[in-house]
Amino acid sequence: MPESRLEFRDHHRPVLAAGDYQVTVTQQVSLEPEDFSTTRRFTVAGDRFGLAPSLVRTVFPPHGSVGDHTGVLPHVVLDRATLPWERRPVADDPTTAPWLALLLFTEDERPTPQTVPLGQLGAGGRLPTAAATPERHESTDDPVTVVDVPLDLLTDLVPDHAELPLLAHVRAGDADSGEAAVVVGTRLPPAGATCTVHLVSLEHRFRATGDGRVVFDPGPAPGGSEVHTVRLVSLTSWRFASVSADHTFAALVRDLADDGGTLRLPPTGNEAAERRLTQGFVPLRHHLRQGGRSIGWYRGPLVTGPTDDGPVAPTRTGDALLRFDPDLGMFDVGYAAAWQLGRLLALSSGDVAAGLYGWRRRRDQRTKRSVDGGYPLAVTAIDDAPPAGVVDWLAGLTRLDGIPLTYLVPDEGLVPVETIRFVGVDQTWVRHLVDGATSIGRLGPADERRDADASVPVDFPVLTGALIRSDVVSGYPDLLVDGYADPEGEQPLPRWRTRRLTPDLLLCLFVGDLARLDLHQPPQARHLAVEPTPAGTFGRVLRAPGGTDRRPEPIDGLPLGPRGTVPVADLAVAVAAALGVAAGDVGSGDLALQLTETAERVTFLRRPTGGSR
Repeated sequence: MPESRLEFRDHHRPVLAAGDYQVTVTQQVSLEPEDFSTTRRFTVAGDRFGLAPSLVRTVFPPHGSVGDHTGVLPHVVLDRATLPWERRPVADDPTTAPWLALLLFTEDERPTPQTVPLGQLGAGGRLPTAAATPERHESTDDPVTVVDVPLDLLTDLVPDHAELPLLAHVRAGDADSGEAAVVVGTRLPPAGATCTVHLVSLEHRFRATGDGRVVFDPGPAPGGSEVHTVRLVSLTSWRFASVSADHTFAALVRDLADDGGTLRLPPTGNEAAERRLTQGFVPLRHHLRQGGRSIGWYRGPLVTGPTDDGPVAPTRTGDALLRFDPDLGMFDVGYAAAWQLGRLLALSSGDVAAGLYGWRRRRDQRTKRSVDGGYPLAVTAIDDAPPAGVVDWLAGLTRLDGIPLTYLVPDEGLVPVETIRFVGVDQTWVRHLVDGATSIGRLGPADERRDADASVPVDFPVLTGALIRSDVVSGYPDLLVDGYADPEGEQPLPRWRTRRLTPDLLLCLFVGDLARLDLHQPPQARHLAVEPTPAGTFGRVLRAPGGTDRRPEPIDGLPLGPRGTVPVADLAVAVAAALGVAAGDVGSGDLALQLTETAERVTFLRRPTGGSR
């Protein structure tokens, strides 16, 4: 598999920080008594009290996710790489400290967001004047989302000023769509808790003391309140649940292969019926054309292995495709249903139906035209090629676009909950589907013969894949699926179709014979993590420095801070010692490299019978 390059950088300071600027140009001319001078003013209007949703590329843990996140440091990926450094936590601060921070709250700590006008943001001195004064591009009526956090809680959660530079870095590389900024939290999600994370502004919330320290400025306590709360501007927030290790991505995916079953209903004990059930057939109600009712066998395009008997003969009715099973006295209605469905889908699309009829008419006119060789005038050729839009629509049918779920999976017993079923595509079924769609205007045997001689140019390749029914489909909407023709994963198969049939049912098909299926999270699922222990400490296995194979000794036994926070300054010192470098040489990019966990990948190998392991 191709390797992805990922690069971590400590920061990306903007050329101009947000604020008001003026440019003065002076020109001296020796023949003029006075110098010419002009001034222009402009504003760099950076984000301050809110973020456009498009700026938040992704968050981790994902919003609404349920999993084992107890060792994860929450993070947010921002689409503008300079954003965390466009403002400053201390006025006129020359350092690269970011002005954004992530604060994690449990359910009983979660503050209630409020929306206040920008003009009232600093009422009562709850925010420093510089942090609450509107800039030229802002209005006092602009809405601002704020949270009021008790001071004793915030004291435990807000990072020290010295830690801020270690909590934001820039991520770039082949695996990401452009450079992005990453802001990291310091608190580990408690086990068995629902957590809320707020990205808050720390602009001008720190101040320098007389003894050279920089401390957080909570502002005065609100009047009449018994609890000193601190008001913070919240730029975005999300929620997730941290539960047991049984709900991790890898655990959920591995459980899919426990039964190793195939696409079929459970055994019935009837030998004649078992032959059909083994092939994936399902007994369904069959309404006869004369009004009678019966039970018929149905099998859709998804079968236990790829099937293709070659081109099918055009027909004028679906009844011509009914097949009778004398052992059970039942009709096989699968191909007849495919033909009728194709015809109904074409008729329901007026443009496609008109295009098919017009194409058939032009084709027949060209076939019947006879021009004598001595005819003196030029005869315009008749274009009998099917319209491009019609060909694209028919090609969509071969990808099973628009096929109702009940035709694909006629009984939910074929795919039980929390299972994976390897499947192939019955291209004979698909061919009858396409033939039904192109049957519009087919009136007699002559039309059938002309249709057989002028088939529509669509492909029917060998297709294999899998049906996945699991909470992992609904819980990980960005789930990625890769197919390979060999167990080693060196021969990737072209993806033919990936379709979410229901919130928890995923169909993925590939061109070729599938031998290996990989399920994995997207590159955005990379996250930073440590290894906490029940004793209130944490550690981390470190990566080898670039250019060497020597893996440093793992970090172990570092104490956690209040409420499960990770002291990142102490962690950076420990990483530097393990790598044998000076403490100041480990920046946020180096720390991110050591703490990053790659997206998990689980591999299934397909057995010849269609099961998995």
